[in-house]
Amino acid sequence: MSKFENVTAVKKANIYYDGKVTSRTLEFADGTIKSLGIMLPGEYTFGTNEAEIMEIMSGELDIKLPGEEWKTLKTPETFNVPANASFDLKIKTPTDYCCSYIKG
Repeated sequence: MSKFENVTAVKKANIYYDGKVTSRTLEFADGTIKSLGIMLPGEYTFGTNEAEIMEIMSGELDIKLPGEEWKTLKTPETFNVPANASFDLKIKTPTDYCCSYIKG
């Protein structure tokens, strides 16, 4: 899906790691929440409260999911992160992503 329709965009940006990772939150009529963002080169660790589906549209990066070894993603690619977990990223080029939050 290349675009979302009939959504509410939250004006306030989500800013992490001194502005190297930013996103905007989208709220859908059915209660679904997604965020669209950009990650600049660097190494980051993120934690989850809810399960997430991360869709990487473009960029070069390595990822280490819970209990797994580092692997290089070939974009576009999608991966799942369980609730109450953390994962590591090594971003090599500016990376475009969409995160879908899965309510338990």
